[in-house]
Amino acid sequence: MELIQNTPDLSAYLAADEVIDHDHPVVRETAARLAADVPDSYAYARAAFEFVRDTIPHSHDAGDPRVTWRASDVLTLRTGICYAKAHALAALLRAEDIPTALCYQKLDVVHGLVAVRFNGAWHRQDPRGNKPGVDARFSLDGERLAWTPDPESNELDYPVLYAEPHPAVLRALKAAPDRDHLWKTLPTAL
Repeated sequence: MELIQNTPDLSAYLAADEVIDHDHPVVRETAARLAADVPDSYAYARAAFEFVRDTIPHSHDAGDPRVTWRASDVLTLRTGICYAKAHALAALLRAEDIPTALCYQKLDVVHGLVAVRFNGAWHRQDPRGNKPGVDARFSLDGERLAWTPDPESNELDYPVLYAEPHPAVLRALKAAPDRDHLWKTLPTAL
């Protein structure tokens, strides 16, 4: 699948905004801590991915009712669904000048991922968190995502790489008072 930037301006994939707030002190401190232990940007990207995947529980897996959507909140509260975890990872990567996009899959509902740009190409990553039956890994040599869409079940990979969260995703996150409500309002398509 060819991944398509929704804007040709690569600097948009480094920008901070209300959601990917990599200028926030919590994001900056976390990024600095992770960067101190690695030799280069590739190792940093892997460390940031593993940090978000492994130390921030997916709120559904953990039974956490809180809904987070801003990267700094995800890092502070240590919870989030796939979209929120993707926002946190995007912020950590952008904080270290690694172009990062948000991208999505259509499964039963829309699932959130990120794509990082290295060596002139985009590489999708899935920081949702592993559990039995899910083994997502950071990889620049072939995708190691949590799920592979089943076309026979009307599932698919969306090829568009967004510089900002998709409006349908952000609307659902912001409107949800708790995870139970969010689960009933997750977008089923983009």
